[in-house]
Amino acid sequence: MVHFVGAGPGAPDLITVRGMELLKQADIIIYAGSLVNKELLASASSHCRIYNSALMTLEEVIDVMVQGETDKKKTVRLHTGDPCLYGAIREQMDRLEERGISYEVCPGVSSFCGAAASLQAEYTLPGVSQTVIITRMEGRTPVPESEQLRNLAAHKSTLVLFLSTGLLPQVREELLAGGLDPDTPCAVCYKVTWEDEKIIRGTLEELPELAERAGIRKTALIVVGKVLGSDYELSRLYAADFTTEFRRGREDGKQR
Repeated sequence: MVHFVGAGPGAPDLITVRGMELLKQADIIIYAGSLVNKELLASASSHCRIYNSALMTLEEVIDVMVQGETDKKKTVRLHTGDPCLYGAIREQMDRLEERGISYEVCPGVSSFCGAAASLQAEYTLPGVSQTVIITRMEGRTPVPESEQLRNLAAHKSTLVLFLSTGLLPQVREELLAGGLDPDTPCAVCYKVTWEDEKIIRGTLEELPELAERAGIRKTALIVVGKVLGSDYELSRLYAADFTTEFRRGREDGKQR
């Protein structure tokens, strides 16, 4: 059995309980060495074989998994954050299916959740944004025409950009072309939940300069949107005159 496990956003204690148990039981661990916190590997057993996929091709990763299955070993493929976002797991799962090898996925805490925690922010504020768009700037990996950044910016929703820190001048150009105001709040979130985390706040207009002054060129998320500002509406869920399945609203609308 091959287990795809989300390692969480960085801090070793933010892996799930299930993910940690799978690490302890693993005979083989293939981890994303460029992003996964190596402290997690301390949980591996003394007999566990550990491979760094940053140094491997897809074929080499699959070969290790196939050999592990032949040897009746439990393999953990450890991905950063949650494997469903930019984890390149579909191509691995398809190849396992072709070979009749069973697998399952253990979800993890994505770095976009870690960024919200570090920012002490809510991505979905009433009256501001009820939608979160997770995307990336086009680079060596192309983006579908309909998902060009300027097209997504036109929605004025909360934007969380992965894999785009090295392209911040282009990010700013695209977001401005999509209709966002130059003073739209934004944040550069470097290695969120790690010990050397950095959170830089500013406006869209100064976005590239913010990262440059902080020396941030990779391993960061970009959060853009008015949810990082101070204006929003209170949730109707807790309003005194709002009736729910569990509480009847007061006609006078006053809190008790």
